[in-house]
Amino acid sequence: MPPAAEAPAHPKRKGRLAFVSPRFGREILGGAEFLVREMALGLLGRGWGVEVFTTCATSPYTWANDLAPGEKMDEGILVRRFENLLATSASKEHWVHGRIYAGETPSLDDQVTWLNALFRTPGLFEALWRERERFHAIVFAPYLFWTTTVAMPAVAERAVVMPCLHDEVYARLQVMRHVLSLPASVWFLSEPEHELAHNLGPVAEHHSVVGAGMDIPDKYDPAAFRAEYGIDGPFALYLNRRETDKGWPWLLECLADAGTPVKLVSAGPGSADIPHYLRHRVIDVGVLSNEQRDNALAAALAFIQPSLMESYSRTVMEAWLASTPVLVRRGSSVVEWHRSRCDGGFVFSDGPELASFLDQLVANPAQAAAMGRRGRSYVLSNYRWPQVLDRVETDLAWIKSRAKT
Repeated sequence: MPPAAEAPAHPKRKGRLAFVSPRFGREILGGAEFLVREMALGLLGRGWGVEVFTTCATSPYTWANDLAPGEKMDEGILVRRFENLLATSASKEHWVHGRIYAGETPSLDDQVTWLNALFRTPGLFEALWRERERFHAIVFAPYLFWTTTVAMPAVAERAVVMPCLHDEVYARLQVMRHVLSLPASVWFLSEPEHELAHNLGPVAEHHSVVGAGMDIPDKYDPAAFRAEYGIDGPFALYLNRRETDKGWPWLLECLADAGTPVKLVSAGPGSADIPHYLRHRVIDVGVLSNEQRDNALAAALAFIQPSLMESYSRTVMEAWLASTPVLVRRGSSVVEWHRSRCDGGFVFSDGPELASFLDQLVANPAQAAAMGRRGRSYVLSNYRWPQVLDRVETDLAWIKSRAKT
């Protein structure tokens, strides 16, 4: 691919930034990908020239080249897509992955085999290396994939890693150690994520907790959601991918043990796989639009977050913006931290505890409303985009001053 065409000049350009993410686009579902897009657009609006280096993939499972390679302007951002090279045989990768997921620590050679077998994007690596000096800073997210683990070290002196780090087996691999220690700066989304990083190993001397920004919906229409799906009575809401790492099967087990009449509405990508004995208590509404999501959150008695794999938890913030209390799984340090700062909900460990809190919210609507209000105030006080972008630009100014010394 030839060097990038110049993006349109900005009369108040502060510098040029690159964002590197394995997937990018308005249609992409994923917390890290959404954050990269919103942050890139926000900095563009503040006078930065912004380019995105990404792959041609849309699926986080196959990493196939679903989109055409090349360059395209997207809302003022120059998006540059590069083809993935996929392994011809994944047998060893699957074997190594199984060992990692079981808690083993394979040799470094096997870890590298696993990392490279998922996908490689050599064209992206070459373009970054060739054009690195054009950029004030190059921001990589999330930590886990080839586009960060392999490409970042080539431009480490001007790299920022936004790891979106979870307390998971992959984060403890030796092949990941340099991702947090090598870049010029690291941006964390929450204090527990920051603490986890230090517990895992060395972290770049310069790092900060910048958080993530939230767009504030103009309105909510809970009645419209109820009417659209024919839902009466109080319900709890799950809103995420229906998969093990997000706690969906665990939540279904809890619900089976929860003696409460409150139903569960499940929304998100993936198959819900609802057991037959729960089908009268779980309503699957599939993937929702942003407007439907906001209306569902406003209509819900409570939002349930059963995931342990969180670095920020955007869905919890969306629930609080809708003035809806949250029920969070004990052991999810990030979400428990947020909840403890605003008293915007309850922490539960099992089905009976879940049922007790749901019934308590039904019986005491004033308490539920107060929790929701505290949650909304917390988000508005800490996670509006202008506040987050101020913190980001403070760090970018440090990187700029560092480059001059």
